[in-house]
Amino acid sequence: MFFYLCILLYKNITDKILKKIFIFLMIFAYLSISIIILLQFIMKEGKVKFFNESKGFGFIKDSESEKEYFVHVSGLLDDIRENDDVTFELIEGRKGLNAVNVKLA
Repeated sequence: MFFYLCILLYKNITDKILKKIFIFLMIFAYLSISIIILLQFIMKEGKVKFFNESKGFGFIKDSESEKEYFVHVSGLLDDIRENDDVTFELIEGRKGLNAVNVKLA
């Protein structure tokens, strides 16, 4: 759908310079979207900083960036405890990035 709309817009542009600029912008947009999609599937490594089993949530500290991410029990593939080494993915949550698909490393 996106590319169909781009082709329709491209056909209505008469100036050659504007056509080149339009092509550049469409390639840039496509690559940006592709990078964002790929980044969501990269597994990260970290350590469980805190996890409350009774409340079902905790935080994981990313080994590379040292950032902490919220994790909910619904995002776990394995049972985790504090100081466990884990791998995880990140998705955008209501209040920022959340760790999901969390499993023991």
